[in-house]
Amino acid sequence: MKLPSLPNISKVPFLGLPDEPIVSTTQDFVPIADIVDNLVVYKDGGAALVMESTSLNFGLLSEKEQQAVIAAYAALLNSLSFPIQIIIRSQRKDISSYLKYLDEETSKIKNDKLSFLVQDHKNFISESIKKKNVLGKTFYMVIPFSPLEMGVAKTLNTMAKRKGPLPFSKNVVLKKAKVTLFPKRDHLIRQGNRLSLRFRPLVTRELVELFYETYNPEPPPNEKTEGENGQ
Repeated sequence: MKLPSLPNISKVPFLGLPDEPIVSTTQDFVPIADIVDNLVVYKDGGAALVMESTSLNFGLLSEKEQQAVIAAYAALLNSLSFPIQIIIRSQRKDISSYLKYLDEETSKIKNDKLSFLVQDHKNFISESIKKKNVLGKTFYMVIPFSPLEMGVAKTLNTMAKRKGPLPFSKNVVLKKAKVTLFPKRDHLIRQGNRLSLRFRPLVTRELVELFYETYNPEPPPNEKTEGENGQ
């Protein structure tokens, strides 16, 4: 009995393709096209302005102060006619330098009672970090600029003729984004002052560092130390 011959693999779709390595970079998956003039420009033609916010210890305020803060926050939300994004970034902190600082200061103290208090404070911190991670929190307020704000008809026509990484010229996006975002920025800064919060717009260098650290996070302090010891 004659067995049927197998088809030529080279003629089978997808199976006859030569083996080529898949080359891709992180930038292909990051929606950011550029960071310029203190603004984040997206690949879809949008943009964003990022502000860093101070924090407020609500629990330490009196009841009247808490009510005033709640009323001011409600007024801020009711005053918004545009979308915003609130981002809380948590990072594990290495406080070994702080413990070293306490050791150095303790050696300079001549008062035995005061030296005992500092040492007791250090022991308390050392025991606390064994049970819980020390986290540092940073608060950001993001004001987005949608590419549709360039005009719906203009956006569709431009995207149909898109040739480069951006559907619009970068200068055109920046010009329109600044006109739209800067009044919103000033409005939020004024409203934040009523909450005793200071909103500070991030400059280009700070934005580059922020996104680089976000996409290239450093290992936690404990893991970093173990890796160095293993080497």
